[in-house]
Amino acid sequence: MKNVPILAGVAGWPVTYSLSPVIHSTWAHRANINGYYIPIAIEPTEDDFRAVIAGLRKVGFAGINVTKPHKENALRIADDASGTAKSAGAANMLTFREDHIYADNSDVVGFANAVKDHTDQPGDHGVILGAGGAARGVILALKELGIQKITITNRTREKAEALAAEFGLAVVDWDKRSEVLDGADLLVNTTSLGMTGQPPLEIDLSPLKSKSVIADIVYSPLETPLLRAAKNHHTIDGLAMLMHQAVPGFEQWFRGNAKVDEDLKNILLKEIKRRETT
Repeated sequence: MKNVPILAGVAGWPVTYSLSPVIHSTWAHRANINGYYIPIAIEPTEDDFRAVIAGLRKVGFAGINVTKPHKENALRIADDASGTAKSAGAANMLTFREDHIYADNSDVVGFANAVKDHTDQPGDHGVILGAGGAARGVILALKELGIQKITITNRTREKAEALAAEFGLAVVDWDKRSEVLDGADLLVNTTSLGMTGQPPLEIDLSPLKSKSVIADIVYSPLETPLLRAAKNHHTIDGLAMLMHQAVPGFEQWFRGNAKVDEDLKNILLKEIKRRETT
């Protein structure tokens, strides 16, 4: 059975926008691995998700990445899960073993490694904008990086307070989002503000220190208004996290070397440009 290709993919709704197939295909080509990584559209219900996952296991998939809106469904249907996935309350990786499904969350290590690419001293104070599912992963990543003080702010304060109570964070009102940046070492936007088709993120970055790091986890557009306004600071765009979070899945399913480098990023930038012109 040596010639049987390895099968993996990314599941979501919609999923055609995903750049993950480009990442995994690039790594498979580099390693001369006989494998395919494909986008899998699954309508946004748990029943649909369960049905498709059963089919993928039956035809021999090694595993899948999971994106919106199925990350919570992925954790629910798993037979076992990593501590990271349990803490995040969501999974972006499902590995199909002979007798069970294992869930993990590589968003946490993906964001942590994206920060490490830019600095080996992330500082003591991080500020997170937003309190959704993405914020949970970022919180865990900042804790992994050793950041002692994490402040969260959200347009709906109640959601921020719920996360603060769970993870031991500080909370400020949304209209204080600029003031809280005074002395912050790291600012992370996990909201949809600034994404293509969404309103801009209005925030005054002047209170930040000159060496502060500013990250936006989305990659559409790649240079969000926040990152454009942060040209005098270290910035992390959404591709950095995307590339790093893909590493565990590729290594688990394809058993090959997954290297995040400028060549891979240039391939993704070329693909983004191609999509913008078609």
